[in-house]
Amino acid sequence: MTKRSHRIAVIPGDGTGPEVMVEAMKVLTVAAEKYGFSLDATEFDFGGEHYKRTGEVLPDGAVDEMRRFKVILLGAIGHPDVPPGVLEKGILLRLRFELDQYINLRPVKLYPGVACPLKDAGSEDVDFVVVRENVQGLYAGSGGFLGKDTPEEVAVQSAIYTRRGVDRCLRYAFEFARKRGRKKRLTLCAKTNVLTYICDLWWRAFEEMGEREYPDVTRDYAHVDATCMWMVKNPSYFDVIVTTNMFGDIITDLGAVIQGGMGIAAGGNLNPEGVSMFEPIGGSAPKYTGKGVINPLAAIAAGGMMLEHLGEQKAADAVELAIMKVVAEKVRDLGAGRMGYSTSEVGDLVCEALA
Repeated sequence: MTKRSHRIAVIPGDGTGPEVMVEAMKVLTVAAEKYGFSLDATEFDFGGEHYKRTGEVLPDGAVDEMRRFKVILLGAIGHPDVPPGVLEKGILLRLRFELDQYINLRPVKLYPGVACPLKDAGSEDVDFVVVRENVQGLYAGSGGFLGKDTPEEVAVQSAIYTRRGVDRCLRYAFEFARKRGRKKRLTLCAKTNVLTYICDLWWRAFEEMGEREYPDVTRDYAHVDATCMWMVKNPSYFDVIVTTNMFGDIITDLGAVIQGGMGIAAGGNLNPEGVSMFEPIGGSAPKYTGKGVINPLAAIAAGGMMLEHLGEQKAADAVELAIMKVVAEKVRDLGAGRMGYSTSEVGDLVCEALA
């Protein structure tokens, strides 16, 4: 019988990205061997050093080349010698937009043994998922300047949403809440009392779709400020949250903190019909580059999400269980330089737990 094979693109990126990517691929290789499939990985050197060397952010044809793969595994983007926004817009946002990765999926799950900054909160209290619209809103880049660098300067940036864009995000979220089967509750996070055009569109689409197609999923609403409050006060209330691009960017960083920090947080930029990209939430952390102290668990968790997306559910579950075993028994402090193990040793611990 022919072994299953998955072609993946790997972008280690900048700073500590290559270090955590080595560990993620180490774990994924063990998982593939154990569960009877292979990963055909092609590495691309996109990032700050490539930009400094060539003057180009992405080479001509790079996006089309990414379309040859089902998934992309990304380490980190961001270089101290490159002005802010150049790499982020030129690589991350360009890939998200041109590959139409319209869903940002962010599990917020506190593993047993991981310290939470919320008083008395345990793993049973923090276990929800944020579904963020990923290619519209303020991040679409609609706007400009009038009279730039003058006392009368005006800057405008418009949040643009289409009914099609909202509907497809909502449908993904409803389906996810139904499939997850935990509480089957979907909370719309918006700001209908102030953003009375954009959020009215979201609200009407949410109510109409839920009533018509998902009567088995409980619909819920919270303003974004109330959502932040309840994520701190009572995170166990949430099951699945669906929200706009900007609000999602904000609340998922809060989610990362309450699940133990950036060292454990992973996410996916999904095009369910095309190419999806998975990455650790933390940045390139250049001050830790080459020191072997950065936490690779978020990158490993992103690899686990990638396996699930590829249909390798047993392997994905095993990777998550291995991470949970390591943080429960070995790596109790997830901060860079405070783990008690080097970056490569943490990767080895996960491999041992997996194997």
